[in-house]
Amino acid sequence: MDFKEVEKVARENFNGSCKVCKVCNGVACAGEVPGMGGKGSGFSFIDNRKSLEKIKINMRVIHSVSNPDTTIELFGKKMDAPIFAAPITGTTLNMGGKISERDYIEPVVKGCIESGVYAMVGDTAVDAFLLENLSILKEYNGQGIVFIKPWENDDIINKIKLAEKSNAIAVGVDIDACGLVTLSMHGKKVVPKTVEDLRKLKNSTKLPFIIKGIMTVEDALMAVEAGVDAIVISNHGGRVLDCTPGVCEVIPAIAKAVKGKVTILADGGVRTGVDVVKMIGLGADAVLIGRPFVTASFGGKTEGVKAYVENIKNELKSTMILTGCQSIKDIDNKVIYNY
Repeated sequence: MDFKEVEKVARENFNGSCKVCKVCNGVACAGEVPGMGGKGSGFSFIDNRKSLEKIKINMRVIHSVSNPDTTIELFGKKMDAPIFAAPITGTTLNMGGKISERDYIEPVVKGCIESGVYAMVGDTAVDAFLLENLSILKEYNGQGIVFIKPWENDDIINKIKLAEKSNAIAVGVDIDACGLVTLSMHGKKVVPKTVEDLRKLKNSTKLPFIIKGIMTVEDALMAVEAGVDAIVISNHGGRVLDCTPGVCEVIPAIAKAVKGKVTILADGGVRTGVDVVKMIGLGADAVLIGRPFVTASFGGKTEGVKAYVENIKNELKSTMILTGCQSIKDIDNKVIYNY
C-alpha cells in the first residue's frame, strides 16, 4: 500500500484536526487541545520528538548478524516486534468528528493482530467509547491491552472487570490523565493516585497491571513499591502538562533505578524503526506509538495499519543489522553514541 496515499486520505478524514505533517513533531499543532497537538506552548510534544532526533546511534558492521530476530515476549504473549499502538480514544472529540470510534479502533486492533503486535485501547469521559473499544477487543478474542483513566478507584475496578470480560491481555491506568481538563469538562472526576491506591488496583485483577505516565525516578520507584507489572514512561504525548522534558531524556535514569524490577515501556515521539532502537538502547523494553496509528487507520484502515507496522519492522530489522544486534535483548546502551 502506498503510504503517501494513506496520508492524503487521512488528511481529509481528520477534517482539519491534524495536518498530517511530513514529520509528526507537534510544531504545526502546538496548543491544539482538544485536537492532536500538545498542551499550551506545545513544548512537551515538540521536545518528545526533538530530543529523540538528537540521539545518535553507533553503526557497527563487523559482525555476523544478518537476519536479526525482532520478536519479544511480553505479558505472556510473543510479539513480532517490541511495539504497541498506544491507547488513543475520542475520535469525535479530538480528531475532526468524521470517523467514529469503531471505524478508528477496529482497523488498529485488527491490523496490529495481523502484524504480530498488539493495540492498546483507551477510556475517556464518554463511557460509550470504552464499551465500544471493549466490544471490539472481545470480537478479536481480547488480543489487546485496556487503559482506564484515573477515576476514583471503585470506578476503575468496575472497568477493570469489564476489561477482564473482554479477555484483555493486560490492563492499566494512564495516571498522567489526572489533570486533563477535557475530562472535567464532561463532569468526570480524575484524581492522582497514592502507592496504596495503585496497590489496591493491582490486587483487584489477575491480569498484568500497567501504570502509564511515569516521568521521574521517584514515581518509578513508587510504582515498583505498589507492585505493578509494568510502567510506561510517558508525558501523555505532551497533552497534559506544558514544559516537561522529552521522554527519551528521562529513560536512562529511570531504567537505572528499576530495570529488571518492572517491565519498562516508553511512549513519546517514536515514528520509525530507528526510534525503536534508540528507546530500547536508552533502557526501555518496548515502545508505544500513538498519533501515526491514527493516521494509518484514518487513511488506510486495516491495510494502512499493517503497512505502517511493516515499515517499522523493516526499519527495525535493518537498524539491528547495522548496529550488530541479533535480538532485541542485544539492544542496549552500546548502540547509543556518546552514551
